[in-house]
Order: sequence, then structure tokens, then C-alpha cells
Amino acid sequence: MKNGDVVSEIKKELPESAKISDVLYEGANIVLYTKNAEFFLESKDLIRSIVNKVKKRIELRMDPSMLTPPEETQEILDQIIPKEAGLGETWFDYKRSILIIESEKPGLVIGKEGKVMNEVLRKTLWVPKVRRAPVIASELINTIRQTIFQNSEYRRDFMDKIGKKIYLTKWERDQKYWIRLSALGGAREVGRSCFLLQTPLSNVMLDCGLNVASSDFTFPHFDSPDFNISKLDAVIISHAHLDHSGSLPVLYKYGYTGPIYCTEPTRDVMTLLQLDYVDVIQRQGRKPEYTSKEIKEAVKNTITLDSDEVTDITPDVRLTLHNAGHILGSSMVHLNIGEGFHNMLYTGDFKFARTKLLEPSLTDFQRLETLIMESTYGAPEDMQPTRKESEDFLIGVIKEKIEAKGKVLIPVLGVGRAQDVMLIVEEAVRTGLIPEVPVYVDGMVWDVTAIHTTYPEFMNREVKKQIFGQDTNPFLSKIFIRVASQDEREEIIKSKKPCIVIATSGMLTGGASVEYFRNFAENKKNAIVFTSYQGEGSLGRKVQRGEKQVTVETYGGKQEMIPVNIDVFSVEGLSGHSDRNQLINFVKKIEPKPRKIILVHGESSKCLDMASTLHKMVKIETSAPRNLDAIRIR
Repeated sequence: MKNGDVVSEIKKELPESAKISDVLYEGANIVLYTKNAEFFLESKDLIRSIVNKVKKRIELRMDPSMLTPPEETQEILDQIIPKEAGLGETWFDYKRSILIIESEKPGLVIGKEGKVMNEVLRKTLWVPKVRRAPVIASELINTIRQTIFQNSEYRRDFMDKIGKKIYLTKWERDQKYWIRLSALGGAREVGRSCFLLQTPLSNVMLDCGLNVASSDFTFPHFDSPDFNISKLDAVIISHAHLDHSGSLPVLYKYGYTGPIYCTEPTRDVMTLLQLDYVDVIQRQGRKPEYTSKEIKEAVKNTITLDSDEVTDITPDVRLTLHNAGHILGSSMVHLNIGEGFHNMLYTGDFKFARTKLLEPSLTDFQRLETLIMESTYGAPEDMQPTRKESEDFLIGVIKEKIEAKGKVLIPVLGVGRAQDVMLIVEEAVRTGLIPEVPVYVDGMVWDVTAIHTTYPEFMNREVKKQIFGQDTNPFLSKIFIRVASQDEREEIIKSKKPCIVIATSGMLTGGASVEYFRNFAENKKNAIVFTSYQGEGSLGRKVQRGEKQVTVETYGGKQEMIPVNIDVFSVEGLSGHSDRNQLINFVKKIEPKPRKIILVHGESSKCLDMASTLHKMVKIETSAPRNLDAIRIR
């Protein structure tokens, strides 16, 4: 069946009594709107049979004109949903007939075998969807959801256009079909990851990052002759870190109006990081490349997917996001191109090992011919200690400095490493391995942690067990204290009492961590513990390699030279990236074996060494392209 015939085929299967008022695409899904309440409530078997016949996802909803008014619906929810469920905000996506219900305990809202949700559906005719309410109040999540629901009509029309392009573009694969990959950033470098996948029918961008540690090579090569923004069909974001998502709003500034695909946590966290980036740039007296206006446009155009959900994103590209184990919501991007013509996996950043927070990355796929893999720690010397050794080392440093009445500064990436460190510290305090002292959480870490409390289903089994089974959320421990102002920050700096400070940014490239470092650096009693990669040119890299005098920027924007007497430590084993052995083991264990491996996201020597090593070891064709290189995949 040709794509253009799908709607006609569906309509043939529907009785006239169905009273279908509209048929719209929602990306790769097809939504039928009916004015017959009985048909809406009693036609599951018929819809299922049509789905099996046309092999497309179909959803039936009530026509918006037939829905129970929001005020009345809210009263019904208050009556039906148990009080102990902790009912929170409700969001009415009116143009799409969807009702989002926030709750502290979603399971109680759903009910046994969906009983409560079915009752909501029958009494209101809205399609209910349940979301976990942030345990820590999050203004950002509220703002994102408001943006989405206030633009309900826009998003309905937007996704309908995407669907029409997917389904109504007629094409047949022939001998002229080809696949090409161009490196716009992140090739033989760490930072500004951005790759353009092209076929005769599609232009798809894989990540759109920026390099926060460089003033000369901050953004991808949007001036590449391979890239034409007017032809860009879709952008896929593997995870929220700025080196993978930070340039995304630039696309909307210069005319892109298409979709972004990512997981829901990635959407929320990358929005926060982008807003924080703009704020940091402005506080430094510089003009940012984009504003909150473009960030909002990106939110409006984002389509979120669950892990392992399969969806068409262009006429000839099918996308699946798989767990990458790097940070909350991080994904490996699997692409089925040209109706099975070629299958590609872009790892983004991934961790092939279990962490305090996340399960390890996936290794089993249905089909795979080309692997595009990060090589951040791809050199022979990049052998990380075990996870236990790293945690024990961190705990040992903290214990020693706290007992010496010193302060411990842990600069962190706001998402991922920060929450990992929080879990390590919380467990160490709870089990008596380190004294109970205040753990100050500064910068965006608190807001990102609030997002983590909203999506525990993306975390590993142990954390989910604590949250769901024991009703104990480690992120809510009394030891964690939010720092919400410069005055509070100065009180911590002036205090003589020992403490732990977890603050962004992880490379000391801006944010609260720089202010703490500036004030802690002269005292030998204190320690700074790096837990993440320090980009070349960053202040963190200079401190890490032992420079005894460095220039820092004060909170007021002035430059100041300071001596570095603070003890400096690095804990490599807490990295969210795979080390050399993990990279090699991943390639050995991945199924099926790829025919080609492309190494990216690593310093030049590391990409080249990993390419050479893998070629010799597993007898697979490898390459390590440079920025602006284009590779013919097929």
C-alpha cells in the first residue's frame, strides 16, 4: 500500500455511524476525531483490526466540540482520583482532545488495570495521559508545559504537516538512491557535535551542539556547502548537554521551522541549559547568538519519544531512540533508512557500564550496518578506574578535607554528573562513611535535579526501587541545601565551617563554580575535585594540569589573577563516557556487527587511534573524518 492511500484505506473500514469529523496526522501517527461518543468508547477492536491491516498507528479521539468543559472535568477528577495519589496540575490540550494529569503517584491515578483512567475517559471523553509531578517544584517544567498547551492549535497543524510530508511523498528506491554523512562539528574534536545525514529525499541533522570552551570555534559549520537550512527536514538530539544541543535555537533564528526529536527529559533539560547559557553570556557582557524567543520556538517544535519507540520522521527515515546510559534521557539514535536499505546507529555520548543513576547502554539491535561512535576516551592511556575505586576515592577526599575543617568544591556538569555525585554523597552520609555536613547545591543543579524527580522511570533499577518501592527519594535528603542567591553564596564562602559544594559549570567556564573556586583556591585546607572532562582552553583544564596562577572572572565580570593552593583531584571513573576498554567491549558485544565504524567526538589523536585499534582488532572498516568531510555511506 502506498503511503498516500493510507487514509482512504482507513476510511473504507469505518462505518458511517462513526461520524468521523476529521483525520489528521500527528507526525507518523494518524488521529481520527469522532462526534459519536458511543463509537469512541466501544470501538477498540475495530481500530485494532484496522491498525493490523494498514500497519500504521491510529488513535481515536473525540471531536473537541464534544468534550466535557475543563471546569467540570476538574470536578470529575477530584471525585474519581484517590486523595493519596497527590493530584497536581492538569493540562488541557484542547485542539488535540488530550488531558495531561500530573500526580505524585501516577500508579494510583491509572488504577488497577487502568480502571481509574477508563472512568475518566468515559465520564469526560478526554484522552487522559498521566505524568509524574515534580517532587521538587520546577518552574521550568511548568513553563514548558504551558508553552506546549498554549500552542495546542499550532502543534496540531505543525504535526499534521509533518505527517503529510511523511505519508504523501511518493518515492521508489532505485539504483540512484544514496546516503551521505557530513561532519559540521564534533569530528576530531570534543564540542559542537553536529552531523548531517542526507538521502535523495531527506536532510536530517544529528545533534546541534556548541563548544563552550572555545571562542573561535563555538558553533557548527552552518556555512558548509552541504548544509541548506531551507532543506532541513528534522533534527534529532541525542542528549541535553550543550555540546550536543546548544546551537539548536540558532536554527530557528535563521529560519528553520521543522521538528526536533528527543526524549522528554532531554527536551526539558536542554531547554534549561540553553536558557542558562544565554544568561551566562549576558552576565559576561557579551551578546548571545540567540535569545529565549528562539529557545521557545524550539520547545514548540519538539516531538518527544519514549525509549525504544519507533517512528517515521521523513518519507525514508525511521527513528528509534535507545538508552545510552550517559545522562537522564540520553539516547543512542538508530536510523532505518530507505525501507531497510541501510541501518545506522549514532551513539552520541554513551556509557557501557552501570552507574549510580543509569543502566548501561544497549548493545542489541535488529539491524545495523554503520556505527557512528564517540571516542572521547579512546586513547591507550584512557583507562578509567573501576566505579567502586572512583567512588571510594571521592569519599576519601571528602572525608579527609571535612575532618580537616576544609571545604570541598565539586564542579559538575549540571545534568548527569551532578546527580551521580549527589547519590554517592547521600549514600556515604546515610551509611556513615563521611560526616554529615551541609551539601550546597548551586547553579542549575537544583533545577535539573527537579527534572530528575519527574522522570524516575529513566533511572536504573535501584533508584527506581527506592523511589517507587520504598517511597524514599535520595534527592530529597535533608543534607542537600539549595543555594538560590548571590547573598547565600557569599555566606557559604565566608563561613568557617566545613561543607561540600556541588556547582556548575563542570569545566569552570562560568557559573557558580567559578565564584567558589576563586574564593576557595588560596586555602590548602580546601579541595577541588573534577569529575568530568575538562575541555582544552577551559579554566578547569588549566587548574587540572597544575597551573599555580590562573586568571578568573569575578561575579561582576572583571578579570583577576589568583594563586592556586587548593588541593586538586580528578576522578576519572565517574565519567558518563565509556573509557577505552568500554568502547572496545561495546564494539565486540554489539549485535549485529556493523560493516563500518565512524569515530567522532574525540580529540584528533584519540579518534585516529581508536579507528586504527578497532580496524586491527575486529577487522571492520573504520574512519575518523574531520570537520567538513563528507562520507558516502551507501
